[in-house]
Amino acid sequence: MPAQKGASFLLKLADGETPPVYRTVAGLRTTQMSITGETVVITSKDSGGWREILAGAGTRQVSVSAAGIFLGSDAENQLRDLAMTGQLAECELSFEDGAKLRGRFAVARLDYSGDFNGERNYTLTLESSGEVVAA
Repeated sequence: MPAQKGASFLLKLADGETPPVYRTVAGLRTTQMSITGETVVITSKDSGGWREILAGAGTRQVSVSAAGIFLGSDAENQLRDLAMTGQLAECELSFEDGAKLRGRFAVARLDYSGDFNGERNYTLTLESSGEVVAA
């Protein structure tokens, strides 16, 4: 399996229509995704000294971090509005091999920065709400 390009890891926001059309949030320079889970331990005296975990129990979440340059797109403006209102957005994470993950996300953090005579940069963090599924 060949290595995949980081530039092909895209964050997209749904346009709110049915069926949704996903628009790429432009200007992403770095992206990172974490899938984490919390387990339910059911170890007892009958476990023979080994920890046991209840399959399918606990919680799972997907976190996405990105940084880049805002270029003034509608998707970028939508991100800002979501951060200000606390609303959830339908998002798609797509990869070079064609794999996609879709789910509802909240903008947990949105930071802007910029230097005199330089571009305006941003960093953002999205947290999943509900199930994230392969599309």
